[in-house]
Amino acid sequence: MRLRLATHNAGKVREIKKILPQFEILPEDSAAEETAATFVGNALLKAEALAAKYKGDWILADDSGLQVVALNGEPGVRSARYAGKDGDTPANNKLLLENMSKVEDRRASFVCAMALIEPTGAIHTVEGRCHGVILSQPAGNGGFGYDPLFVPDGHERTFAELSEDEKNAISHRARALAQVVKIIEGQMR
Repeated sequence: MRLRLATHNAGKVREIKKILPQFEILPEDSAAEETAATFVGNALLKAEALAAKYKGDWILADDSGLQVVALNGEPGVRSARYAGKDGDTPANNKLLLENMSKVEDRRASFVCAMALIEPTGAIHTVEGRCHGVILSQPAGNGGFGYDPLFVPDGHERTFAELSEDEKNAISHRARALAQVVKIIEGQMR
């Protein structure tokens, strides 16, 4: 089954294709500006923009990011633009470490909101979370974004140190995608 994915993020595309091998994933930038105050709101903006172009197709959009307890939920919906420029991972990680330099409470969560639009136009939203802590320095070379700084609960290694399969078994995105699959399977019966 074909699933159009509203993203230009190569890391997300790779993860989603790996987690959902049963689908033909067709990524495309929706060109929607992420102006909503929530992850769900931004996922909806992207999904609706792509759905307007591909009526009658299954559409999926993701908005995800990191929420740090001690920083009142920052970087939040601005995770990719935390240091200013969109997608500047080194600057984003550096700013996060600077902002947490004197912080003892290192708890954080990766959040993934997904909007799924059926060929009929029906809209579903889901959310997946993965709780953990932020390290004081990066570790590992895998993953993308804040992965070298985030150690998920129950683990001793960062997302960047885990294998793709290990990360994809527990990540916020995998948890959201499991819900998406249930919705699709329910509609296909």
